[in-house]
Amino acid sequence: MGNMELSPEQRKALLETLKARFEKNMHRHEGVEWADVEAKLEANPDKLWSLNEMEATEGEPDVVRHDQETGEYIFYDCSAESPKGRRSVCYDREALEARKKHKPENSAMDMAAAMGIELLTEEQYRELQELEHVDKKTSSWVQTPENIRKIGGAIFCDRRYDTVFMYHNGADSYYGARGFRGSLRV
Repeated sequence: MGNMELSPEQRKALLETLKARFEKNMHRHEGVEWADVEAKLEANPDKLWSLNEMEATEGEPDVVRHDQETGEYIFYDCSAESPKGRRSVCYDREALEARKKHKPENSAMDMAAAMGIELLTEEQYRELQELEHVDKKTSSWVQTPENIRKIGGAIFCDRRYDTVFMYHNGADSYYGARGFRGSLRV
């Protein structure tokens, strides 16, 4: 997976970007203090690396929840549309390998694993949509239940007509307007 350490310059730039976004969007994380989040990030350089990957692919990660039980802060990709650097991907490796022609370059599940993040579940996706109306023009793959995946399908969500929709496709399909959103616990 290569070097998962950010240089001091990269770390500083990322923390500044995350802090600015955090402060501009307090409605996503009322009652959470940036200093607490930053301390957690500083103590977990691998998580900073993952956030940098989320940022580099235009996910615009931000804190959406503080898990009181574990003390973890939970980041989701909060970009208005599905992250640009993660589109045109099928659902998972199995779907990618099943395609005979016109294979996409990657799959959502493989990309997420390489970035050290997880695809949002449908429930998490709906939670994000309560905070921010996203994917009005694009759609995002979400974690697919095993019973659907086993028979070739995968699910995605979007927002149309001011409503969040969950829908299905063959797991091997891919579109220029479909990416995926991830979550990261720090």
